[in-house]
Amino acid sequence: MNDSDKQPLQPKSTDGLEDVKQLGMFAAITSLSYVFWVVGGMEMVERLAYYGVKSVATLYANDPSSKGGLGITMSDFGIILTSWAFVQSFIPVFTGGISDRYGYKETIAVSTIIKIIGYLIMGFFPTFTGFFVGSIVLAMGTAVFKPGIQGTLVKSTTRENSSMAWGIFYQTVNIGAFLGPITAGMLRKMAWENVFFACAVIISINFLLLTIYKEKDKQKRLVYNKAVKEGKIQQENLLRDSLQELAKPHVWTYLLLFSGFWFMFNALFDVLPLHIDQWVDSRDIVTTLFGTGGGKNSVLGKFIVLSKDGMSVSPEGLLNVNAGMIMLTCFFFAYVSGKMRATTSMVVGTLMATVAFFLTGLVTAGWASVFAISIFSIGEMLSSPKFSEFIGNFAPTEKKAMYIGFSQIPMGIGWTLEGLIIPNLYERYASKDAFSRELIATRGLMDSAAIQSIPNGEAFDKVVSLTGKTPQAITDILYATHDISVVWNVIGVLGILSALGIYCYGKWILTLKKN
Repeated sequence: MNDSDKQPLQPKSTDGLEDVKQLGMFAAITSLSYVFWVVGGMEMVERLAYYGVKSVATLYANDPSSKGGLGITMSDFGIILTSWAFVQSFIPVFTGGISDRYGYKETIAVSTIIKIIGYLIMGFFPTFTGFFVGSIVLAMGTAVFKPGIQGTLVKSTTRENSSMAWGIFYQTVNIGAFLGPITAGMLRKMAWENVFFACAVIISINFLLLTIYKEKDKQKRLVYNKAVKEGKIQQENLLRDSLQELAKPHVWTYLLLFSGFWFMFNALFDVLPLHIDQWVDSRDIVTTLFGTGGGKNSVLGKFIVLSKDGMSVSPEGLLNVNAGMIMLTCFFFAYVSGKMRATTSMVVGTLMATVAFFLTGLVTAGWASVFAISIFSIGEMLSSPKFSEFIGNFAPTEKKAMYIGFSQIPMGIGWTLEGLIIPNLYERYASKDAFSRELIATRGLMDSAAIQSIPNGEAFDKVVSLTGKTPQAITDILYATHDISVVWNVIGVLGILSALGIYCYGKWILTLKKN
């Protein structure tokens, strides 16, 4: 037996980086396997629960304790976000390899149990510490969940249908992401803890889907593990193996460059809800849809999550334009992106998302915000699925989940930095609560000791009561005397740099393939 009989030929480090001609739209859809739709269903359920919490987390943190919220500053909330991001995004670097070795179904089941515990901690302990611990546990569960699900997806698709597969997967994911905020928006009107308990129940549905889930190539994995146990195959140390793969230039460079997009993406969910709540006047949307009387008692009003008085759209309802667009149109944009080079699609998408953030800092009208969120959503559909598809394609066959775990690294870098930077920037340049305290002080309405005693999140209401002006009139005064666009301009500049980096990476990849 010669050496070539003992070991399979190792693929070149650049295998999988080339673009492959995709099947037509309908041919690609019909080619998707049974297991693809099962994992899409599980991801949809998981995202429904996850975004049920994520979409309102900023509002929960900022809501005063007298209303059931945490009553903390954005700077304190940034501590939670940074820790949440770090755990959720960097643990998959190693849990992906565990999924490859010990089974996707097993790790998905374990992750579901962990996530249930996280939601219950949030519900039972409505304090900074309780939400902090709950978010860490939830992050651990998500870190274990992702590689098994997406590793299965990669193994159940081909290079010819991968663009459509990732697009449809992203679309089913956003069905959950669309329903989550609607569910949370209705439940939080009754009590905040209802949101967390409901999400624990929702994620439990995945135990039912696991009964019909079948792991692709399971028999091959069992045979391999048996050979390892019998000493016939020497298995690489998991940590060393992961680090060796990460050390490949085309891997770590790709992951680093895409961090900028995830910085922007997480700002959308971490800071935009509060921006909408504090600065966006969505009454024009309600007037257009329902007339001057509002839509409090309409079915559509409940569906788009109106405020309690029915005269404005809640932040989670407005932000849900993102998930709604993706839910309805991602298959089309998957087809469009399939006609481009992978890196070209990512560059175009990142630039569109960048434009959306510049617009957010310039406008406060409800319909203008809808337009900005729509632009971001198209950019996201051209960028995010393509990112996962690309890394899944160049991953070695036996290390698909490991590489999917790696794909969380740019999310970790982007989200961690965003959690450190943007909430603090918002606190300094766009916090309505902080501006309200300044206004009280400059007009001599209260002394400094009394101002400091105002609970977090209640300063704006105090200004309204002290001045006798309407909330909108005070908002207009604060907006006119402060430049809140600083936060969004910083995000936009980072987006431009990220797009430039991805463009250069695409050029570099072309030279690698030629060599």
